[in-house]
Amino acid sequence: MPIKYIGRTTDFKGKTLWEILGNLKNFGVGRMVIRNKFQRYPEPCYMRILKIATLPAPTTKNPDKERKIVALIQNTFRGITCEPEQIDGSTYKADFILIPKDEEDKYTRYSKSLVMKVVPRTMDYPPLLKEIIIRQRKAAGILDKEEPKMEIIYQMSGVKRYRLAEEGETPTVNFVISLGTPDSPSLYANIKKESST
Repeated sequence: MPIKYIGRTTDFKGKTLWEILGNLKNFGVGRMVIRNKFQRYPEPCYMRILKIATLPAPTTKNPDKERKIVALIQNTFRGITCEPEQIDGSTYKADFILIPKDEEDKYTRYSKSLVMKVVPRTMDYPPLLKEIIIRQRKAAGILDKEEPKMEIIYQMSGVKRYRLAEEGETPTVNFVISLGTPDSPSLYANIKKESST
């Protein structure tokens, strides 16, 4: 009889932070741990433990809260080392792996330079919305030969691999609203495109 799994699958692989650090000398201060979730990036992602403190015992019986700790870490995300930060919200997740001391230099000897993408300030409206804006301009008597463009708002906090294009600078990335390349081009071979004008 085959095994049938019931419930949600998990992407976590490893132990909780307390399971790892509680068994180490000096609670693992100075050691490096990684989260399995961040190993999908080609750049190294790791945390160096600077300080550990346990949280008071929870008043309610919750198996997740019993394993929570407060850790001061030096986080390196995608090759960029950030300021020391305190984590406590994700320390109960069973997704941490201890890096052996002889393998630590594999993570710290990353020398590839950071390639910044230059992203545009504006992009085209979706086709239907663009047509509505053009019709509204014609109805209001505004004769503008330029196509309407919408301003893009980016999340600029945190570690980013892109920067906003300066005025007159050509972006290296261009965002286009389209259907993309179909999985089966033969299905669309005999369809004629209609002009929007």
